[in-house]
Amino acid sequence: MTLRGALARARYFVREFSGEAAYDRYVAHARSHDPQTAVPTRREFERARTDAREADPREGFRCC
Repeated sequence: MTLRGALARARYFVREFSGEAAYDRYVAHARSHDPQTAVPTRREFERARTDAREADPREGFRCC
């Protein structure tokens, strides 16, 4: 494995672990199902994702 390949794999795993890749997957899915649909910005997507997570009682109490 080359250094470039190792760095690419590390970047992939960091993005997956941190959740950063979720927006990219969402945009790809939205574009493939309806190319004319309005896609929210990353900030709007993250805000909706956080609101949904905090509204779910199974997630437990979150103080901050």
